Amino acid sequence: MRSTQRVTLSVAVVAALSLAACGDGGSDAESGPAPSFSPGTTMAKIAERGSVKVGTKFDQPGFGLKGLDGKPAGFDVEIAKLVAKKLGVSDKKIEFVEAPSKVREEYLQQSKVDFVVATYTINDKRKERVSFAGPYYVAGQDLMVKSDETVLTGPDSLKGHPEKKVCSVTGSTPAETIAGYLASPSQLVLFDVYSKCADALRTGQVSAVTTDNSILLGLVGESKGSFKILNNTFSKEPYGIGITKGDTAFCEFIHGTLTEAAGSGDYEKAWKDTAGTIEGAQTPQLPTFESCS
Repeated sequence: MRSTQRVTLSVAVVAALSLAACGDGGSDAESGPAPSFSPGTTMAKIAERGSVKVGTKFDQPGFGLKGLDGKPAGFDVEIAKLVAKKLGVSDKKIEFVEAPSKVREEYLQQSKVDFVVATYTINDKRKERVSFAGPYYVAGQDLMVKSDETVLTGPDSLKGHPEKKVCSVTGSTPAETIAGYLASPSQLVLFDVYSKCADALRTGQVSAVTTDNSILLGLVGESKGSFKILNNTFSKEPYGIGITKGDTAFCEFIHGTLTEAAGSGDYEKAWKDTAGTIEGAQTPQLPTFESCS
């Protein structure tokens, strides 16, 4: 009887441990032991929950593109996974929420996501509503045109050709920046996502698409030779991770996570496995962070 009882007890203990490991606040083979954080912090809340919601783009090759399997992939997605892993959250417990440019601040303010990694340029206007960790990458604004385009050579050529419309995305920094180069506001066409801009260029509704060169590289790669980048950058776009305004503890945690990833080679691997596969893409170094505020 005693032998039978020992076996029964052992089975019960193993089962209990297995259930605990599978719980929302536990750990698994992917994420490792559950980390410990100061009570009440964003890190502690996410770690205890065992899951995280991340806002990202679904239409940007190389950074955030939703594939046929229904899962987004790209450099932004991998950066988000690095942060989640450090929080003790496995890839399977990350819910990626589509976050187009015009709703990113709203999603953070309404707690629809825990953080945003979505080619999200850090600027003073956005800092009025949210805070940023990073930057983790610095891009530059450029123009994408059809491969046979010869009239447009850069942003300065747009004002002299008001018949040539340029497309960007509502609520984006590139849309605001390009406005100063146009003959009139009517020269700018806005959509909610860049894939619609690419379609408009393909069908001749617009003559150019403007956004960050990193995004344009992906769109050019998908065009199979139909598009080209003018390679005439006219801005700096530091990409940050959007977080709730004033959450300095979370910001500092993310900075530590990115620094560690750069030192281990995980940051470089995240790039080479995603945006780095696009022709013309150069492997970046982790930029100097801005102060957490």
